[in-house]
Amino acid sequence: MIHILVDEEYWPIVKTAELRKAAKTAGSVAGLPADSEYTIVITGDEQTRALNREYRKIDDTTDVLSFPSVEKDPDTGKSYLGDIIISHPRASQQAAAAGHSCLVELCLLIIHGTLHLAGQDHAEEDGKKAMFSLQRKALEMMNISIKGFSS
Repeated sequence: MIHILVDEEYWPIVKTAELRKAAKTAGSVAGLPADSEYTIVITGDEQTRALNREYRKIDDTTDVLSFPSVEKDPDTGKSYLGDIIISHPRASQQAAAAGHSCLVELCLLIIHGTLHLAGQDHAEEDGKKAMFSLQRKALEMMNISIKGFSS
């Protein structure tokens, strides 16, 4: 199950059905089980900055943070993959700069974060190629075209 938590101020402008679709599509291309469980949080710059400072030692806001987990539900034994934290203001700024909607940017960030939870990484060139290939595939499956992310 994919849990989506949206800060109250962004709730009226966030379309959770599309975000859930992006997460499921990313999970599919990454080979995650269809019933994978994780949480997506849409929040503001203050929270992403605090988390970025605490966990990455970078005192600045960021667009998306992924926190993979190895927890298991004690009742079901099912794995909890982790959390994805997204800054809505940063997503909105990036969308405007790239010339597409904030919804498209949020979908991109969810796909990116989900791939991280699935074990993908872009720190090294080989991993970057593999991860970005999966990212492009997920975008294509959703019929989302973003300049710079074409095949």
